Amino acid sequence: MVNNFLTGEEISPEELGQLLESADELKRCRQSTDESPLSGKSVALIFEKPSTRTRISFEVGVFELGGNPIVLKGDDLQLARGESIRDT
Repeated sequence: MVNNFLTGEEISPEELGQLLESADELKRCRQSTDESPLSGKSVALIFEKPSTRTRISFEVGVFELGGNPIVLKGDDLQLARGESIRDT
């Protein structure tokens, strides 16, 4: 099963290191080529609690990598009614 939704508690220190290396690689790729790493992809940004600085930082980051950020706030989701968040 693929984990597409992470809280941070389910990843090991090694996996965190790999994640940071991947982020660094995406940044280098963006700076060295004309092709954007997230070109043609949509990225869901899920926020349970409002945080303007965090939301804006993530939206700009996804946009700068060529992606389309989709912001979902706690009130936008129907999690309390049993709707799940998953990649199908």
